[in-house]
Amino acid sequence: MDKQKLLTELLASINQHKMPPDVAHIEVHGNEVLGIHLVDGLEVESKSFSDGIDVKIIVKEGITIKNPVHFCFGMIPPDGTQRIIINTIIEKNAHAKFIASCTFPNAQNVKHLMDAVIKIEQNASLSYFERHVHGPSGGVTIVPKTKVIVEENARFSTEFELIKGAAGIIELNYEAKVNKNGTVDMKARIFGRMNDKIHINEKAHLIGDNSTGVLTSHIALKDNAIASIENEIIADAPYARGHVDCKEIVQDNAKARAVPIVEVNNPKAHVTHEAAIGSVDSKQLETLLSRGLTEDEATEMIIMGLLK
Repeated sequence: MDKQKLLTELLASINQHKMPPDVAHIEVHGNEVLGIHLVDGLEVESKSFSDGIDVKIIVKEGITIKNPVHFCFGMIPPDGTQRIIINTIIEKNAHAKFIASCTFPNAQNVKHLMDAVIKIEQNASLSYFERHVHGPSGGVTIVPKTKVIVEENARFSTEFELIKGAAGIIELNYEAKVNKNGTVDMKARIFGRMNDKIHINEKAHLIGDNSTGVLTSHIALKDNAIASIENEIIADAPYARGHVDCKEIVQDNAKARAVPIVEVNNPKAHVTHEAAIGSVDSKQLETLLSRGLTEDEATEMIIMGLLK
């Protein structure tokens, strides 16, 4: 298929319009970069292989990128494998926000494999939001593996969202090491349907004084979907603080499992956790029913509130 036609279909699947000139954006279809537009202070290098693509992203020292950088990763054909290796460096005193859309609207047997290393240098920050758009029947296997290094006084936050379309198979793996005064905040919000299989494994290792980690997973499941959530925080340093929050709503024949793990290896550190699995809250449901909503409408509203 013509590159321009592929690019047009890729962007149309996420309702993305033409970007203004001061907004950086990169579009990757399969294992090929179809479009790229950069701004000052942002460097991107890419190299395609027969079975994948290698991308290096650098935000230069002292640069604050005004507008979010937009990424689009996806595949239009129903079958295929997208393998992406990404190395991202946010240099000292630099700040950026990335928004990634991963789209597989026609998937029947598509694999999206990503291996990423993210390094946030001293006094720098990166906010990363990743939204997935899948078709109604699943057919996608998503395997993102990410290692994050948060240096002194640095901050990293990430959100993974998959609410529309069937998830397929998801193996989400994040591991972060957080140094002195650093912060990591990871969130996952997923709605599993039909025969979706979801596995989240997130880990934050607080190795620096006053480091902070928060891991949040909010999952809704219906039909025959299955989810297993493993969130782990290890606190080694004085005054390290961490919290694990896992909530799962289960309907129909769905099954859910949550394993919050907290480990404290310093008497001055403090880590907490909470996990809740079950049906929608009965009091919330009764309140909405009393206001004229049907049970299905009320349930949907409660679920969307959890995933908001």
